Amino acid sequence: MRILITGNMGYIGPVLYGHLRKALPDAELWGFDNGYFAHCLTNARHFPECEMNGQFFGDMRAFPYEMLAGVDAIVHLGAISNDPMGNKYEAVTDAINDRASKAIAREAKKRGVKTFVFASSCSMYGQATGDARKETDSLNPLTAYARSKVAMEKELQGLADKNFKVTSLRFATACGMSPRLRLDLVVNDFVAGAITSGKITVLSDGTPWRPLVHVKDMSRAICWGIARATDNGGDFLAVNVGSDQWNYQVKDLANAVARLVPGTEVSINMDAQPDKRSYRVDFSLFRKLAPNHQPLMTLDDTILELKEGLSAMKFADANFRQSNFMRLKMLEAHIQSGALTGNLEWTIR
Repeated sequence: MRILITGNMGYIGPVLYGHLRKALPDAELWGFDNGYFAHCLTNARHFPECEMNGQFFGDMRAFPYEMLAGVDAIVHLGAISNDPMGNKYEAVTDAINDRASKAIAREAKKRGVKTFVFASSCSMYGQATGDARKETDSLNPLTAYARSKVAMEKELQGLADKNFKVTSLRFATACGMSPRLRLDLVVNDFVAGAITSGKITVLSDGTPWRPLVHVKDMSRAICWGIARATDNGGDFLAVNVGSDQWNYQVKDLANAVARLVPGTEVSINMDAQPDKRSYRVDFSLFRKLAPNHQPLMTLDDTILELKEGLSAMKFADANFRQSNFMRLKMLEAHIQSGALTGNLEWTIR
């Protein structure tokens, strides 16, 4: 089996193909990435892409469709990957996450790719009060990033058939250690704050709900999506990926980190404007369809793993929210240096 992973040189990719190498040892793994964050390695023992059969660099807006020859499955991670980047670069988010992604999916089907696994997001539920959100509930995307996920899902639903199996994995908020660590994710941010300054600053009033999933468990779900039979969910499946036990209020996450990193002070901004991105998610469908690929990591495991990983890096930057560990800051640094245009296209090729 030949598997093409788009956007593989980010936070999820190195963890994913480490998992796939063990779970699918005979698979060929190929990557396609623009390289925005390729150099942002964090305590990696080796260059992660050495585990790939091949790595290609390029812009999804000019995707070389000849790469699809012989590909059996696509794992589509490629995207402008969070709300702050999506809000600042809304036109680019639309071009990459929506138009280019749709074009790749259409061409993949035309060229005989049989399986398409899409990294979607629970953020498409937006602000949702009441019961935990199920896949059949209405969507309320509040950001350019979330809207792009909704648009791509609709496109994929129209493309799916017996010859083109689509699994759209609506991931909870990612967390955990990676060879390309991001600190613009809530749990990762809190652990970094505790390690570097002994303080966790909660920018909201702490009440918003967040569902979480460890990047290792995301990789397990992607592996399931690649192998999923169509009689287990249909030609097109959109499914929430995470665990009911991982629905937390932000204040509870901060307190959990403080408990495991002794001496940490938690500061909550009770005067903050309400954070509309608040939702709990129901993961019962994923539990039913993928009983052998359920999340294994716990919140305590994740916090301790991050604590150990950051300590091994001798991480001590209390101003990390202005550093290259924040994806938006890294893009801004590329632009300031002249390496990227304001349209996020490389000037050095």
